[in-house]
Amino acid sequence: MRKDHRSECVMNRMVEMFGDQWSLLVIRDIMFMNRRHFRELLTESQERIASNILADRLQMLVKQGIIVKSQDPSHKQKAIYSLTEKGIDLLPLLMEMSAWGQKHVPGSGLRGLAQTLEQGGPKLRADFMAKLRESHRLKSIAKKKARRSLRKQARTTSR
Repeated sequence: MRKDHRSECVMNRMVEMFGDQWSLLVIRDIMFMNRRHFRELLTESQERIASNILADRLQMLVKQGIIVKSQDPSHKQKAIYSLTEKGIDLLPLLMEMSAWGQKHVPGSGLRGLAQTLEQGGPKLRADFMAKLRESHRLKSIAKKKARRSLRKQARTTSR
């Protein structure tokens, strides 16, 4: 995470945070396609992100507090990525960017869930954000419980 900024302008700080196309595409895949594992993000995105870039962007998004990484309870060697509240709050921004792109970028168009959310208006978007909170927060809560359990074990064994 940068400590020096070109300016304190909110737009500049956002560009510094999401400074490349990959970060927003990773968020898009987690949010709209429910791709939550590294392998899914790597192989199922049509943009074909390189594994080292994906690993870097996931790490940066975790440091920024936009996503959290936790152990997947179904597989000990897999991690699962979940949106934080900060990440879920990006939905309106992504929807506005998509609507602008549909209007001004030739050959582009909304598809799938993004199209449904655009047509459904604010109520449907709010409902979707509530569903994201429910499904992604569960992973975040599980991660916090695991950390508490580890701290408790460490205190018990150190006595």
